[in-house]
Amino acid sequence: MHDIVELEGRGVPGVYVASSEFKAAGEAQAEALGYDPAAVYVRHPIQDRTDDEMKAIARDAVNDVLKAVRAA
Repeated sequence: MHDIVELEGRGVPGVYVASSEFKAAGEAQAEALGYDPAAVYVRHPIQDRTDDEMKAIARDAVNDVLKAVRAA
């Protein structure tokens, strides 16, 4: 969260991407920082996924990420 705040503070549009398990925590941290980032949440968990599974998660999320960046 701090990275996306820093980047956007420098004028670089970005999107916060996290697994769905961390949605509440991300929203709480954003609120604590007084920030409302564009966010995309992907399937959880991701740490034990195969390369092919990670590619599928990325393919599923890419349009949402691009849409959020364009809206920034």
